[in-house]
Amino acid sequence: MTDTPSTPAPQAADARAALVRVREEVAKAVVGQDAAVAGMLVALLCRGHILLEGVPGVAKTLLVRSLAASLDVGTKRVQFTPDLMPGDLTGSLVYDSRASDFEFRPGPVFTNLMLADEINRTPPKTQSALLEAMEERQVTVDGTPHPLPSPFLVAATQNPVEYEGTYPLPEAQLDRFLLKVVLPVPERDDEVSVLRRHASGFDPRDLAGAGLRPVATAADVEAGAGAVREVEVSDEVLGYVVDIARATRTSPSLALGVSPRGATALLATSRAWAWLSGRGYVTPDDVKALAVATLAHRLMLRPEAELEGTSVTSVLHGVLASVPVPR
Repeated sequence: MTDTPSTPAPQAADARAALVRVREEVAKAVVGQDAAVAGMLVALLCRGHILLEGVPGVAKTLLVRSLAASLDVGTKRVQFTPDLMPGDLTGSLVYDSRASDFEFRPGPVFTNLMLADEINRTPPKTQSALLEAMEERQVTVDGTPHPLPSPFLVAATQNPVEYEGTYPLPEAQLDRFLLKVVLPVPERDDEVSVLRRHASGFDPRDLAGAGLRPVATAADVEAGAGAVREVEVSDEVLGYVVDIARATRTSPSLALGVSPRGATALLATSRAWAWLSGRGYVTPDDVKALAVATLAHRLMLRPEAELEGTSVTSVLHGVLASVPVPR
């Protein structure tokens, strides 16, 4: 009996071309959210997770479903509520009367792309269970580890309005997210395009009917992640990343600056962006392009700066303008 030949792993160039096509494919269903699509691809390549913030109705759920459909991977959505328990996410032991024993029944976290909708509306105990699964990439129940599938991305959402009755993520837990992307309300032309699609019969529940098809696979993500680790970073660019992080720690407007883990995250996202852009090396422009999405949620304003109406983003832009760019 001959062995069935295994499918060869995609080359880095083929994987990049496939992932670039993903952005074009998602645009068939989602209009005006290119930054969020790029951020999710960067998070996948870095084996990280992403926090999406936006008012209701800016296509956060559709974005994740469209990305999963374009990548041909599994996706699940969990609506976080005050009564959601950790076991509702991770799974639990269930008694099997036929086997007279307990068996593990996986929860919705066992998927490739998980949408954790309104993560700040569930108690800290459930938030911690999800964050532990994100970090460890496994769930341990009764001493037995259960590995999560690969790739594995959590896209958690937060609603920037209606904070009453919520459980905001503390800074230490926000730091666990590789990226935070704010989804804006579309520009007028983009919003007209959205309405035109719906007037033409677009159904967000039928992505196949909208023409979305898988253009990349989990193997492309794995090949891309391996290629990202080979992207070269000069000592000058490494120093630039460190200088940005150190400048946030001495900013008079910030009570909390970027930690070394944040600097490491910026290095990782910059390498992924450089690779997606078709380069084998990181430039200062790559660092600048990812700085706000990678660092802003790791910073904390001083109360007096907050009272003056200063935003974290404006402080970070000021830091980027003040740190010398290597030539």
